[in-house]
Amino acid sequence: MAVWTESEGKRVHDPFYHNFLLAKTDKCIVVDEPVIIGAGPSGLAVAACLKEKGIPSLILERSHCIASLWQLKTYDRLHLHLPKKFCELPLMPYPPGFPTYPTKQQFIAYLEAYAKQYDIKPVFNQMVVSAENEDGRWRVRTEEGTEYLCKWLVVATGENAEAVIPDIEGLEQYKGKVVHTSAYRSGDMYRGKKVLVVGCGNSGMEVCLDLCNHGAMPSIVVREAVHILPREMFGSSTFGLSVWLLKYLPIQTVDRFLLIMSRLMLGDTSRFGLERPHLGPMELKSVSGKTPVLDVGTLEKIKSGDIKVFPAINHFTKHGAEFIDGRMEEFDAVVLATGYRSNVPFWLKDTEFFSEKDGYPRRPFPNGWKGKQCLYSVGFTKRGLLGASMDATRIAHDIAQCCGKS
Repeated sequence: MAVWTESEGKRVHDPFYHNFLLAKTDKCIVVDEPVIIGAGPSGLAVAACLKEKGIPSLILERSHCIASLWQLKTYDRLHLHLPKKFCELPLMPYPPGFPTYPTKQQFIAYLEAYAKQYDIKPVFNQMVVSAENEDGRWRVRTEEGTEYLCKWLVVATGENAEAVIPDIEGLEQYKGKVVHTSAYRSGDMYRGKKVLVVGCGNSGMEVCLDLCNHGAMPSIVVREAVHILPREMFGSSTFGLSVWLLKYLPIQTVDRFLLIMSRLMLGDTSRFGLERPHLGPMELKSVSGKTPVLDVGTLEKIKSGDIKVFPAINHFTKHGAEFIDGRMEEFDAVVLATGYRSNVPFWLKDTEFFSEKDGYPRRPFPNGWKGKQCLYSVGFTKRGLLGASMDATRIAHDIAQCCGKS
């Protein structure tokens, strides 16, 4: 790789260029290769696909490790919610013997092996604070004062860059412990305590189950209608079965089938405060990106009363919360399973490709991977690792064509 520093006015050929880059502060470094922002699964996938085509790249990562969300901000009992065949990165299957739903630790090991396989060495501790295009070149500035100039910029910071903390009346006066799921590891420290989990997506439901299994007394806030589906049907994953059916049947027909089977297998969830949306699970996912909950045992705990269900919160009190149905309850702790958001609008000076409102590409999948002026996005499809892998392949092919290496 050739790196040129404007302040020195010369090129440096160094096989250990990452160390060279880290040593530079308050200087502008011209990078001949694509610059990728983010060393999560999406960024690694793009780097590997480029490497396969003979194109090196530079990854800037704000944390000290790859896949920082997985390594630093996920709970211990987390497994992939979808079967591993839908969660592979390009060019490398999972090792033999991996279970259908790999654990958090197994998935991290897979990503580390992936980075090693393709000799991907991000520059760590590089918090990007701005990126803007100047005369056909992207100027990327980090918090430490280093600037990188490049032709191709790949935004791989993803949908889950920043934790969402809801603005609920009275939360600041609540005296108990409040954590976001990004800081939750295990229910062990909550043993014997009453815990309110705010949010009923896959994470909220699984945290409730984890709390139950560690002897806590959890309750969950279900603010909106939610689809709960069995994780498997007929011995196959519900997601995989849905994908197969959608090849041959209209989405509404597939939804009707899923809802009938869910009613037979799980019963009427509305009896327990879990109303279903008007749109079916697959259509809702297609329209809004909202993923149905794949039940891993939480529903049985709700049915048995081990997990209580509450509607939306009216306001917090010093020791608990009042809900919109008038009920009041005291809790020892609160876990906010309120999700994450993109942080792209805070640093990327481009409002044509990415929306200022939500930080997603303005064009929906499958057309949201490429913008103008050699700007790309990966990991914003609302289709998980499968969508990220598809976009990574497209991006590498496009850049390779530009370089004459396709």
